[in-house]
Amino acid sequence: MVDLQSQYDKIKSEIDASIQEVIDQSAFINGPQVRLFSEELREYLDVESVITCGNGTDGLQIAMMALDFKPGDELIVPAFTYIAAVEVIAVLGLVPVFVDVNPHTFLIDINKIEEKISHKTVAIIPVHLFGQCADMENLLRLADKHGLKIIEDAAQSIGSKYTFSDGRVAQSGTMGNIGVTSFFPSKNLGCFGDGGAMMTNKPELAERMRMIASHGQKRKYIHDAIGVNSRLDTLQAAILRVKLKYLNGYIQSRNQVAKKYDAAFKNHPNLQIPKRMNQSSHVFHQYTLILKDITRESFSKYLAEKGVPTMVYYPLPVHFQEAYRFLGYKKGDFPVAEVLCQEVISLPMHTEMEEEQQSYVIESINSFFE
Repeated sequence: MVDLQSQYDKIKSEIDASIQEVIDQSAFINGPQVRLFSEELREYLDVESVITCGNGTDGLQIAMMALDFKPGDELIVPAFTYIAAVEVIAVLGLVPVFVDVNPHTFLIDINKIEEKISHKTVAIIPVHLFGQCADMENLLRLADKHGLKIIEDAAQSIGSKYTFSDGRVAQSGTMGNIGVTSFFPSKNLGCFGDGGAMMTNKPELAERMRMIASHGQKRKYIHDAIGVNSRLDTLQAAILRVKLKYLNGYIQSRNQVAKKYDAAFKNHPNLQIPKRMNQSSHVFHQYTLILKDITRESFSKYLAEKGVPTMVYYPLPVHFQEAYRFLGYKKGDFPVAEVLCQEVISLPMHTEMEEEQQSYVIESINSFFE
């Protein structure tokens, strides 16, 4: 599914030198590379502030703490997503309110949000799933209408660009009050461990998130707020500084792979290719098909026997997860999410995929239907 070894081999000398520099300096916590990476990512994203942290989930928690949400407040999240945003909401004593998704783009359905807004609603969390932005222009308009905050979960979409109707272009994670991303190794911009970052154009939020992420302190041993301990290791920042230079190239490579998959399967009666948002570019963290009139288990088993890996993101909608049964949702509440969890399957997608490898994947898939 991912070939991190080949990616490393191509930039090995730069990565090794960056790691050695950190070792030589012995500044393993909050070393200069952390500040330099934050600034370079800030410039890449064209955003006011970037605050690094330990991982994307921490980033979501710190964002919600910085916005001063109170127990019982409601936050709207998609029903088809990775669990992180829902998990953090619950940990903080907040209430996740699920909304179904678009059956073609997998993104939160803008037309189903307003009916879920109550006097307790404080925020919407659009998840830019699989690599493209949700309908941010309409989400921002809706949030403004109801006085809500927006936290963008951009863990899978770094480098994706959204074009507003007036022609303005903004990077994923920079349009809401706060954006959060992850540097998990398999991400488009991944480190060699855990890592994450928060983005904002609001200086007061940046200052508060920076403080919360460092035990709630502005000055050492002086704690002005309840905080956490969440920081990006200097070694990981050094690695990310190298890989950030190649991010646009990685995105281009992933789009080339997606283009070949599209061409192979666009007219297939049993395979629905991922739909693109008109307003957003796609960075293809995942290439996800929808299977029609075939059994996913037999399909994936057949491909596995041919040496072709597949993954299911995600096999169970969040309202079916045992941990969240207490919210009282039932089967049929979010039919699109429930169907997608039965029909989606993701194909190998990475920056180092060779034409011969992808041709074999495509041939193997086609042979399943012969």
